[in-house]
Amino acid sequence: MTPTPSPPRKEASGSWRSLLLWVVLALLMRWQVVEPRWIPSGSMLPTLQLKDRILVEKVRPRIARQQEQPLPLGSVVVFHPPSALLDAGYDPKAALIKRVVGRPGDQLEVHHGQLLRNEIAIKDDCRDAPMNYEMAKVTVPEHELWVMGDNRNSSLDSHLWGPLPEEAVIGTAIWRYWPLNRFGPIRFPSQGKSGSNDLAAIGSTS
Repeated sequence: MTPTPSPPRKEASGSWRSLLLWVVLALLMRWQVVEPRWIPSGSMLPTLQLKDRILVEKVRPRIARQQEQPLPLGSVVVFHPPSALLDAGYDPKAALIKRVVGRPGDQLEVHHGQLLRNEIAIKDDCRDAPMNYEMAKVTVPEHELWVMGDNRNSSLDSHLWGPLPEEAVIGTAIWRYWPLNRFGPIRFPSQGKSGSNDLAAIGSTS
């Protein structure tokens, strides 16, 4: 009599283990390394458009904090609302997005429609109109950043609620993956003597 072959249990269990491993790795990537987000407001126009989908990497801010080195000027950061916004009723789980325009020790002011850092005018490659407000000179405290939206005249940012604690930063926006006609890296402008560019609520795709 021909013996009946036993079912391939080992193969099946091995496949399930592989699948489970990939799921765990994907979740670790999502939580610890990189995660997708979407843009629901216009405070980062024209750099980021409404409904753009972006990737946010989370490693760089952690390394910067460990090394006590602030993030580079021009970085587009995603962060939790600071205390001033929490006091105003913001959801503590919300994520916002802006550009770093000042680091600890920098002096910033807005005068005659122009942002100045350490008394040097910052060149704004993405801004068409002069800024329509004045901001008295401020010095960015240690372990904090000054962040602004690229759409400076329609952005709830540091000029209204103050500096951003570095520990509030979730990650830096590095890549736009949707829509496809704008697929590519997110612009980090040159930050020489004549400097840069620059918050919005930002949605998770999960």
